[in-house]
Parts: sequence; C-alpha cells; structure tokens
Amino acid sequence: MQPRYSHVFLDLDGTLTDSAPGILNSCEYALTRLGLSVPRSALYAFIGPPLLDSFTKITGSSEKGQEALRLYREYFTEKGLYENSVYPGIEDLLAELAEAGCRNVLATAKPLVYARRILEHFNLARYFAHLGGADLNGPVRTKKGVIERDLAQTGAKAEEVLMVGDRSDDVNAALELGLACAAAGWGYAKPGEVDHATFVCAKPADVAALILS
Repeated sequence: MQPRYSHVFLDLDGTLTDSAPGILNSCEYALTRLGLSVPRSALYAFIGPPLLDSFTKITGSSEKGQEALRLYREYFTEKGLYENSVYPGIEDLLAELAEAGCRNVLATAKPLVYARRILEHFNLARYFAHLGGADLNGPVRTKKGVIERDLAQTGAKAEEVLMVGDRSDDVNAALELGLACAAAGWGYAKPGEVDHATFVCAKPADVAALILS
C-alpha cells in the first residue's frame, strides 16, 4: 500500500527527543550568568521557538538577548546537547516509515549543526533522507523558514508532506504553507495549544497508523 504522504517532516525537540533537561539547564546557566532568576517552569516556553527571540524578550534588550544566546551555547555545546533522550516508539516509527518508502525529513528550528550531532549520537540519522534545521547565525531561524527550505531542497510538494511537531510553531508554520500537520501529543504543548492541527496523535505509533494504514 502506498503511504498517505511521501514525505514526513519531523520536529526534533519534544517530538523525537525529550530534550527539556538540556535546554532548561542551558537556559538557567545563561540567565544566571546574566544575574537573572527565572522559575524553571517558565523556561519550557523556550523549547520550540527561536531562542534569540525568547532571550531578547526575557532580558529586555537585543544586546542582552545575544549575550544570553552565547552563554546558552557555551553550556549546550559541551553538556546540554546530551542531557536528552529519545521518546519510546520513535525509532520504531522512523524505521517503519523509511521501510515503507517515506522520505523522513528533519525540520527543526534548532541549529542544524546541533541537531545533526543529536541524531548521530542516538543513531537516528540513518533513518532520514534529508536533515533540515536553522542556521547557527544565518537568516533561516524560524520553523516556517526551515520548512520552506526543506521543501525547496527536497523538491516535495506541499500536498505530499505531513509535518509532525509538538508546538504551535510547528502547526502554524505547516498550515501557513499548506501542509497537513500531526500534533505530537507526547511533547511540550500546553493544553489546547495544538488542537488546531490537522491531526492530533497521542503516541508515535498513531503517526505510523495515520500515514501507512
């Protein structure tokens, strides 16, 4: 049977891996170094959207936001990157989709240089036909920008793609670009945040069933 979608675009943080420990630790390190104390629970908002935007908002200036991002990367590159784990069922999902002929495509707003290291660390890169992510210091840093570049580089048409992600950034970008979107219900979304997705999946196996059944 032909898969329902030939290309599956997948978010990373909160969709493939539970990256919260490393991201939150990196945020705390950066903000503490700048003399700011922010409740850990409030830092979950940093998972998903571009970090520079979040740091600029919380520090109150673009200069401090840039410095916070530099400090974040100082910790994340050495430690936070690996304070991370793959969600149960994700490797099975990726393997099943690849075996069925789907082209798995990474679409993360995390800089690609970090995303590639994470996928290789967990031996997941082998299931992907293409890896797409944000630029470390370049113009592409939003989820919409990443998806647009993935579409251009893979040659996929919007109607051939299912975007899988756990935050409103994923859903909104996909819908804006005419892509169907499956919300990853096991991720970091707040209640009701992704209810407007084309589909809502409670677990990775539901994504496989949606695409392959």
